Amino acid sequence: MSTEMDVVVIGAGPAGMAAAAAAARAGASVAVLDEQPAPGGQIYRAVEAVQRNRPADMSFMGPAYAHGTKVTEAFRAVRTDYRPGATVWHIGAFGKGKRRDVVLSRAGVAETISASHVVIATGALERPVPIPRWTLPGVMSVGAVQSALKTSGIYPSGKLVLAGSGPLMLQLAAQLIAAHVPIEAIVDTTPPGGLARAFFHLPFAFISGETLLKGLQLRKTVMNSGVPIYSGASHLAAHGEGKLSSLSFTSEGRDITLDADVVALHEGVIPNTQLSRLVDAEHRWNDVQRCFHPVTDQWGETTEPGVYVTGDGGGIAGGLAAERSGTITGLAIARRLGLMEDSARDLVVEEQRLRRFIDSAIRGFLDRYYPAPSWIGVAADDVVLCRCEEVTAGQLREAMAHGCSGPNQAKSFLRCGMGPCQGRMCANSVTEVMAAQSGASPDQIGAFRIRPPAKPVTLAEVASLDAG
Repeated sequence: MSTEMDVVVIGAGPAGMAAAAAAARAGASVAVLDEQPAPGGQIYRAVEAVQRNRPADMSFMGPAYAHGTKVTEAFRAVRTDYRPGATVWHIGAFGKGKRRDVVLSRAGVAETISASHVVIATGALERPVPIPRWTLPGVMSVGAVQSALKTSGIYPSGKLVLAGSGPLMLQLAAQLIAAHVPIEAIVDTTPPGGLARAFFHLPFAFISGETLLKGLQLRKTVMNSGVPIYSGASHLAAHGEGKLSSLSFTSEGRDITLDADVVALHEGVIPNTQLSRLVDAEHRWNDVQRCFHPVTDQWGETTEPGVYVTGDGGGIAGGLAAERSGTITGLAIARRLGLMEDSARDLVVEEQRLRRFIDSAIRGFLDRYYPAPSWIGVAADDVVLCRCEEVTAGQLREAMAHGCSGPNQAKSFLRCGMGPCQGRMCANSVTEVMAAQSGASPDQIGAFRIRPPAKPVTLAEVASLDAG
């Protein structure tokens, strides 16, 4: 079955919802495809259900999460062809009439939607944190803990240790403390000297005054909670036979081991570039955030005509900035469809750009206060990088010694990045390790090429496509 639309938006987080709403209000026909059962994305995951079924939980989830109700209400108020539970696994090339086919599966049945404009709003992924034995049961990510808290109101039992760095870890710690969920310890890997590193960007952080104040309040909540905090931690390693039993690390010159049933790791987030790489858009390495991002123009359009990336998928800036970017992209598409004049578009866009600047002004400060870890590139030889195929950093370095020159050659040598996650959990780490080993830049090393299907699908789903 095939449908024709003006716009296909992939992802119903803040950027995707805003882009869809802006284009739809102007009169465009818009399909919104999202893997989740309800709008909100990662940042506002299940916000409607929490407000409806567990309103008391909104208090400890915090005002930033509660803002998601306004975003979802605005999205629900416009007419779109919204399809939850939809997995996009291919985006075709420009075809007849300068349209692209977007191939999706929903409830085990595949179909295509043809559109002249495709908006990729798939947001961010947590950066993989390859430490020794991070594949043990009981080791998970901070984002996974927070997702369970949002979706189901559940949290890990036993001794919980949060380990890593960044605003998301601070936010989760404050949420758990407010919900009276016990935390055994916080192992903070933020390098010492954060204020000195970020001092030049402090005036810009004050522009995002409300966001800065919220961050300081979160920090105060955590610091005054009585939860043990180990600062300047490094050399993390999980331990256990068959499941996690402890976490070891170095803090302030001391070697420490903590008993733990669950360790939640976090070292920031990076753009989800799977679909923008699938269409072969140009990408560049960001030295500060230590990740690739697609190259886009002022409207969010990539180097592939008619394909846009908006929100954190185009570079990490935060939920509020993503919302502004989505509106800008949606209005740009409406203008190209001839549904509004330049003057009408620009009137709104200029305001949105100003608000986005205010919302994201703190980003430079955060990026330097919580720097992306360089130690991933020098992971020990026995550390697993590709969890799906159980490929270690040592095996990757050995393959390089035998002529493996980049991530795509590593697929041939080791099947690295060819498992069910299709490189999502190892791509960034593989590039980092190969760049550090060779002395080349990450841009020179490159990243995995993405081939369809971008997500695992069954033969039955492929066969269900309408060949006509």
